[in-house]
Amino acid sequence: MYTGPCKVLHLSSGLLPNSGRFGIVLSNEYQVVTSLWCQLYKTHAPQASGRLLLNYLVIPSKAQVKKPGYIPNLGECSHYRSKIHLKAGDKLQSPEGKPKTGRIQEKCYGPCISSSNCSQPCAKDFRGEIGFTCNQKKWQKSTETCTSLSVEKLFKDSTGASRLSVAAASIPLHILDFRAPETIESVAQGIRKNCPLDYACIIDVVKSSEMTSGNIAFIVELLQNISTDLSDDVTREKMKSYSEVANHILDTAAISNWAFIPNKNASSDFLQSVNLFARHLHIHNKSENIVNELFIQTKGFHINHNTSEKSLSFSMSTNNTTEDILGMVQIPRQELKKLWPNASRAISIAFPTLGAILREAHLQNVSLPRPVNGLVLSVILPERLQEILLTFEKINKSRNARAQCVGWHSEKRRWDEKACQMILDIKNEVKCRCNYTSTVMSFSILMSPKSMTDKVLDYITCIGLSISILSLVLCLIIEATVWSRVVVTEISYMRHVCIVNIAVSLLTANVWFIIGSNFNIKAQDYNVCVAVTFFSHFFYLSLFFWMLFKALLIIYGILVIFRRMMKSRMMVIGFAIGYGCPLIIAVTTVAITEPGNGYMRLEACWLNWDNTKALLAFAIPALVIVAVNLIVVLVVAVNTQRPSIGSSKSQDVAIIMRISKNVAILTPLLGLTWGFGIATLIEGTSLTFHIIFALLNAFQGFFILLFGTIMDHKIRDALRMRMSSLKGKSRAAENASLSPTNGSKLMNRQG
Repeated sequence: MYTGPCKVLHLSSGLLPNSGRFGIVLSNEYQVVTSLWCQLYKTHAPQASGRLLLNYLVIPSKAQVKKPGYIPNLGECSHYRSKIHLKAGDKLQSPEGKPKTGRIQEKCYGPCISSSNCSQPCAKDFRGEIGFTCNQKKWQKSTETCTSLSVEKLFKDSTGASRLSVAAASIPLHILDFRAPETIESVAQGIRKNCPLDYACIIDVVKSSEMTSGNIAFIVELLQNISTDLSDDVTREKMKSYSEVANHILDTAAISNWAFIPNKNASSDFLQSVNLFARHLHIHNKSENIVNELFIQTKGFHINHNTSEKSLSFSMSTNNTTEDILGMVQIPRQELKKLWPNASRAISIAFPTLGAILREAHLQNVSLPRPVNGLVLSVILPERLQEILLTFEKINKSRNARAQCVGWHSEKRRWDEKACQMILDIKNEVKCRCNYTSTVMSFSILMSPKSMTDKVLDYITCIGLSISILSLVLCLIIEATVWSRVVVTEISYMRHVCIVNIAVSLLTANVWFIIGSNFNIKAQDYNVCVAVTFFSHFFYLSLFFWMLFKALLIIYGILVIFRRMMKSRMMVIGFAIGYGCPLIIAVTTVAITEPGNGYMRLEACWLNWDNTKALLAFAIPALVIVAVNLIVVLVVAVNTQRPSIGSSKSQDVAIIMRISKNVAILTPLLGLTWGFGIATLIEGTSLTFHIIFALLNAFQGFFILLFGTIMDHKIRDALRMRMSSLKGKSRAAENASLSPTNGSKLMNRQG
């Protein structure tokens, strides 16, 4: 193609593009860039039914161009033609759509030596390279700078369009300058020349680009340049164009590629650029929804010292399938009173995916990363305002997802806990009071895996369980020691069978609890965690059903329904109630909830509450048994006052009274324990309930030892007798060793 100096073309006014030919008068002295005629035809393409047909270019031979009066045929353009049908108002895109990310090379070849690096060139049409690091004998991608964008490409199409935009079907072209286009050296220069009013000329090129790490880095730098050089007068239209560009790299499909940008501060630079640009945004109406993109929203309103409390609400999805996550910014009335009488503006920007992108600067003594669990809300306020209220809906709503209110410190490039104070933390929602400054303008909530409260509860549980396990072991030793002396009647025999099985059930349940609490849930260990949950559920239920059987023993003694029942039959009934009923409940629960993965919690090996309410399969039986046992105790209190209970039954009555006293003490303790446990499931429960539950739950074994064994005077008497007999045997052995006969034998040996 000839690209020499260009002169002037004259378009014959009598010939229109629709005729199929251009009437062009060309003098011998004029030399022309030969592709121009088809460019002109492209701008004059026929319109029909609201659709525009674009015809691409042809390059006639140089000899043809030099002929005077040469007129190109449209047929010469046909073999370069590509049709794009656009409805009115549609945006121009490339015919092939957005490139696929699979075009980028993802492998490094060669020997993999630990900590070694290698690089591969990018695919065709991309500049840069991909860096790999050898980790565990496998090449893993570490960096990527592949980019297809450039300043020249951003304005290439815009420049051509602006030079030809004066040509129209109904207006003859008198003068057209064909000098080579001016070189654009910066983004600011290109925007000022091509689209200074709305910055829209860069949108299509950006949105059609592939979301590689190199392109993301280029767009971040592009937004930085706009914020620095072109933010003196930000209109609604400019903010919309700016946000469309930002939305492209905030897409969920781009999140993983941010990690491979060599500049680790790119995400922080991006947020700071958006905030800086929004700081110069002008608001004309009292309240405006300025930007409503999928991954960035902007709202604003006018405020002054007479304004009542103001709030901005956002509802956005973290991806294309999940439900919307809510966020709200509130300016308290007492803060608004600080403003001057003249109007000011408040602007807020919401990002649903930025929390997954922001990368904190490395901190000592802080485990990274700290996952963001809500929208990121940026706020632009007058300098006199310092305090704002923020409400965040949690993305992860599990009960262990404790929240921490934070603000992003733009200079330290990390989340700052000191910027915010938590007001409320319930299951789904967190409310924060935050301090707004020029360096802390963006806020969110972090998932705090371990707070001070968690550590306190962990210490209580750890110490309490240790004491509980030792107490239960001691209880079983004592029962074994005094067994023959305390099992006098059928009722007393079954009473101690109950005590032993209660101790065994709780001891086994505590062991499973410890296994579960120290168990890291992974996909490959899911079945093991299900087993831990099942056995914990079963043995905790057994504890309560053996308590129920103790209550039935009281009824047996008072009402004498099973007066002549054999001991073996009572044992069968006891084990059927104590272990059979819990087994049925535990098996039924896992059979119903496990097929839908709703048996246990995602974060712990214990019954699910948030989704299937499987925990009710433990809570309801336990609390019903507590209620039944308390009723039985009241029945005992009434019946023991009757004179009908004669002296012949005095021994049984005494045993029944001991059982009743035991049940009357243990039942409220066990009932209160799990009553507080249910209370902790209620949203907004006070920390006090959690601490009381941890204390009572951890010390259950000690309570059983104290009130079920040590406080029983029969057991104490049996222990004294056992100790006395042991002392008697010891003294007898000592006396025998010191007797005269032994002494004379000793003297004889010495002699």
